[in-house]
Amino acid sequence: MTDLFKHPVWAMAFRPFYSLAALYGALSILLWGFGFQGTPELSGFYWHAHEMIWGYAGLVVIAFLLTAVATWTGQPPTRGKALAGLTAFWLLARICMFIPGWGVTASGIFGTIFFWYGAVCMALPVIRSQNKRNYVAVFAIFVLGGTHFAFHLKVQPFDAIALMTGLQSGLIMVAGFIGLIGMRIISFFTSKRLNVPQIPSPQWVAHASLWLPMLTAMLMAHNILPGLAALFALAAGVIFTVQVYRWWYKAVLKEPMLWILFAGYLFTGLGLIAVGISYWVPSFLNLGVHLIGVGGIGVLTLGMMARTALGHTGNSIYPPPKVVPVAFWLMIAATVVRVLATFVNGTAYTHSIRCSAALFAASLLLYAWKYIPWLIRPRSDGRPG
Repeated sequence: MTDLFKHPVWAMAFRPFYSLAALYGALSILLWGFGFQGTPELSGFYWHAHEMIWGYAGLVVIAFLLTAVATWTGQPPTRGKALAGLTAFWLLARICMFIPGWGVTASGIFGTIFFWYGAVCMALPVIRSQNKRNYVAVFAIFVLGGTHFAFHLKVQPFDAIALMTGLQSGLIMVAGFIGLIGMRIISFFTSKRLNVPQIPSPQWVAHASLWLPMLTAMLMAHNILPGLAALFALAAGVIFTVQVYRWWYKAVLKEPMLWILFAGYLFTGLGLIAVGISYWVPSFLNLGVHLIGVGGIGVLTLGMMARTALGHTGNSIYPPPKVVPVAFWLMIAATVVRVLATFVNGTAYTHSIRCSAALFAASLLLYAWKYIPWLIRPRSDGRPG
């Protein structure tokens, strides 16, 4: 049994979590797109949104942070039995979401434990190394788990308005992680690849990229000061879009591993702006939600998983595997189709949803087909990790 936990898949968090995210993301989006109605306690749209925000995106966020924190702090990564236990809570939460009756409640418990357990796993190396820069990331994971917990408190008795607000708070919290991660990696990766100066960002901008969405999410979760929450979202979106402009080099267009990150960050920024405007013009809300949900979450997580997995498995990042740009364009197409679907009705809307779901799933399945063999075996360069 001890040898089981020494398998390469338990060496770092990105290995099991990227594999599971790609497979489950594809499965859940196809189920939603082609008619799965959830359970009586959490039907259709609510099931779909819950699983994409806290099931898929939440898993990728934890995977990235628990992998990166080892580099940021110089401490050993979460691995072995601790990582297997964390994976088990995520799997239990996903399985329970398909069980009528008590399943949603159980998923709420297991899913919240997953996030708070993940926060502890990140906190340990951060505290040991006194890496004060990342205290906020630990806090943000607790907040993400808190939005999950708050959502489940509103399932019984069923309150559609409260649940929608809960879903939006979780989505905006994920946008905050996109802000945090993008601020850390996009300019750095661009500088490293193109051999150009890294564009520095003021400290207040770096903090605002996470804090503004996080404050928005916390206000939304408790339905407090919605006007202020809208202003925070709007300000965060402006910062995201300005940062894309500041970091941009024309040569980025020739590098799929770079432009995919810029695209995901830009979609997220535009989505936050739309969500902010929706306080005054409600019709913008659906547009904002899907700019973030597909364009931000789908595009940026795919780009991040593609790049970081190559580096951490000892494979060359540039040029990327030939299948990777294809997966990227499929995800971009899924975003465009889903955004256009917000402007149509009836049969056209249904077909658009199905087309976007199929493109989203195809993108993730291409990733899974190419990357999972690397994720479940030792690094190609023989190094640990």
